[in-house]
This record gives sequence, C-alpha cells and structure tokens, in this order.
Amino acid sequence: MFGLFYWLIVCLTDCGRSKFKSSRIVGGQDALAGEFPWQVSLHVKNTGHVCGASIISPTWLVTAAHCWVWPMSEDVTLCREHQSETASPVLKRNLKKVIPHPNYNSFTYDNDIALMELNSPVTYSDYIQPVCLPAAQHSFPVGNMVWITGWGATREGGFAASVLQKAQVRIINQTVCDKLMEGQITSRMLCAGVLTGGVDACQGDSGGPLSYPSGSRMFLAGVVSWGDGCARRNKPGVYTTVTKFRGWIKEKTGV
Repeated sequence: MFGLFYWLIVCLTDCGRSKFKSSRIVGGQDALAGEFPWQVSLHVKNTGHVCGASIISPTWLVTAAHCWVWPMSEDVTLCREHQSETASPVLKRNLKKVIPHPNYNSFTYDNDIALMELNSPVTYSDYIQPVCLPAAQHSFPVGNMVWITGWGATREGGFAASVLQKAQVRIINQTVCDKLMEGQITSRMLCAGVLTGGVDACQGDSGGPLSYPSGSRMFLAGVVSWGDGCARRNKPGVYTTVTKFRGWIKEKTGV
C-alpha cells in the first residue's frame, strides 16, 4: 500500500466505444463529454494536472512509467459530466498499486509504460468506459489516422488546457521516424504526427492514449511518451507501442 496517492480525474460493457462520433480534424479542438471515456487525468495535490492515463478495466489504468517521478497525492477523483478539470467529482478512489515496467529506461524512454490499480472498481457509464486493448499480433498500418487526447499544453511552453483536447494524426513509418529523431527510436516505440507540424501531444499529455479507430471501437495503440518539443516540423510524437507489452499487461492485470 502506498502512503501517498495521485488524484485522477476521468472526464469524460463494452470497450472502445464512445457516446459520440468523432469528427475528422487537423488541429486540436475541445472534445465532447463522453467522446473519449477512457481518458484519465492524473493530478498531484497542490500542483494539478501532470499526466494522462487510460482505463482498461474497472480497476486498472495504463499510463507512462516516466509519470511516476511525481509524488503521489491523496485522492482519486472521477468526473463524469464534464471534460473540464474543474468538473464536480462524482466518484473517488485511492490507488492500491502502481507497477512501472521493470525495464523502463529513464534516459532513452524505452519501455515507458506503467500500470495502476485502483482500490475499488469504477462503474461504467456513457462517460466512463475502457479502451480496447489490441492483441499482441495487432498491427497499425503506416499512414492510418489515430486520435491523441489530453489536457496538456496547447502550445510548446504553454499552460495546460482546461478542457480535454483532441486531434488526429497519422502513424509514421518507423524507419523514417528513426532518422528524423536521430536514431532514438526502439522497436517498442511508435511514431505518429503531422510532419508539416502544428499538431502533436505536448507537456502534460504524457501517459495518455493514442487511440486507433477500428470499426465502431477504439484500440489503445500507444501511450504518449516523448518528443522533440511540441508540434515541430518533421518531429513526430513518440509513443510506447502497447502491443509489445500485451503479455506483461495480461500477466499483471488479467486484462
């Protein structure tokens, strides 16, 4: 049992389904309440939003390992009716367990993934639902569109967003991305972005989902990990590839 805990705000049973249909966009815009019901905001007491996470079951969340450098705060709060950080809480939880990947490298951000267990389950609704986990053999084709969401900065060096933001980006070829990122991309990383710049995850979005639409469902393709600045030309965002850790997630969570 941890002596300190994170605040979690889930603003937002069938995985990967949304109450709303997402419109296609190029730049970021406000998400609707319930549009990404697996999106979680990790809060540090007296600091506010620091990272994102994704619901994968009533008791388990997926986030980035590098988010756990923050001291954990006391409450886990789930907001149902609004996407704003200031929405009135309707549920509260404490953390039971946090499991960063044992091979996480804080210098290279390789294996940048962590699991978080709540002390009691959440109740699913139109506003709180899990994202689907892909099978280990699932592939996400280069060029396909994916969704990034979060309360992170809306520009490099800016302040966190007050309302959940959403944007669409494309999956980038691994070899191309490795060249653009100067050889820092490992086999456990996935790149996505708009190479002309202008759309990207940014500070505060770390740990959040890279959601891949397939039919009427969304799958957790990646976890927001790192990048060279925010939305720079020829500098895509880098994500932890969830399929590479499917066995580990199953072993630790049963999901």
